Amino acid sequence: MSWIQRYKLRHYVRNSIWILPVCGMVAALVLVNCLHWIEERAGWQSSFDPAAALALFSTLAGSLLTFIVFLSSSLLLVMQLASAQLSPRIIGVVFRDYVTRFALTLFSFTFAFTLSVLVRIHRSVPGMTAYLAGYFCLLSIGAFLFLIDHVGKLMRPSGAMRAVARMGRKEIQSVYPRRLSGMQRSLPVPSNALAGEPAGKVSSPKDGVLLAFDLEGLVALAREAECVVELVPQVGDFVAAESPLFRIYGGRGGPLASALCQSVALGQERTIEQDPAFAFRIIVDIASKGLSPAINDPTTAVLAIDQIHHLLRSVAGRHLDEGLVHDGSGTLRLVYRTPDWEDFVCLAVTEIRQFGSTSIQVARRLRAMLENLAEVLPPERTALLRDELKLLQRSAARYFPEPEDQALADVSDLQGVGGKQSSVISD
Repeated sequence: MSWIQRYKLRHYVRNSIWILPVCGMVAALVLVNCLHWIEERAGWQSSFDPAAALALFSTLAGSLLTFIVFLSSSLLLVMQLASAQLSPRIIGVVFRDYVTRFALTLFSFTFAFTLSVLVRIHRSVPGMTAYLAGYFCLLSIGAFLFLIDHVGKLMRPSGAMRAVARMGRKEIQSVYPRRLSGMQRSLPVPSNALAGEPAGKVSSPKDGVLLAFDLEGLVALAREAECVVELVPQVGDFVAAESPLFRIYGGRGGPLASALCQSVALGQERTIEQDPAFAFRIIVDIASKGLSPAINDPTTAVLAIDQIHHLLRSVAGRHLDEGLVHDGSGTLRLVYRTPDWEDFVCLAVTEIRQFGSTSIQVARRLRAMLENLAEVLPPERTALLRDELKLLQRSAARYFPEPEDQALADVSDLQGVGGKQSSVISD
């Protein structure tokens, strides 16, 4: 199986909510057959009245089917409301939520198990499977109550943004593995590595968003052809059909175009995998929607800045020049682009500052974040933050004509409005 086939399979499984429930139903049918075989061999039968048991399990099976349909419809409605209130990009978080998947799997398993027990009730009632079916029904009720609590917390702005930020921090560690302290910098790029005209170009066979690429596979292809491969678009960029996808420098003509195209994945929309900037994008979108005149919820923007604050600290402590890959002999083989510090800061701050320009709460929380980062981050990261502080101050002077309001907006406050003025944390 090639890398692109493995990636598509993994991506489909991660983003599909139906696979585990169907597997649960299959597992229930297999388990009931095994248990029924054991019961027949051991001669285990319960003392239940067959007519009463038939009526009970018929009711349970019918109720479970209705319950699963109702729950699925409710989840779709919740996702629609959450996408309207927060961001359409948040739907992927729900589909990847393990608690929701486990609950739906348990409910489907219990339905199939109960239905299988029902068809085996004749003159007697199977003992062990009947008891297990009842216990699984009770367990499903408990799981349903837990699911309500979990989804209610997950779909709140704070819960949704925390889930996105958690995935973003994981990808930051994956895309930028080297911390600033205690690690040597990348090998220098030869000055003539990408000089001159490329020996060959490979165009994209179709359009789509660049979701991921096979780093090891591209390096191996470049090493075999004794060339340097440049991946033109950045992960998260939209690539039109026939647009440049690769440039090849040096070597013996470069790898086959089909082999290179099989090392990148294109899709309909961005995902957080190999694209930590998309986590910033989702959180900023939620903040921007909260600051829109139709919603006017600056507190949601403050909650978004809380998560952005954490993400920026995670990014700032790592080397962001990970776009150069060498083979075992130290020869440059692959060049690709990743967001740098300026990209992350611009993405995290610019739109929130513009859309929240009339909110004292947002201005104070944004100032608290920038001042805190400027205090604790390495010197090479702070110049851009101080420029953003100057922009924030000029924005406050422009949108708050009253001197008292300007004075309030020029104060750092981790709560937006309500916290102590000296509450900027230094560690």
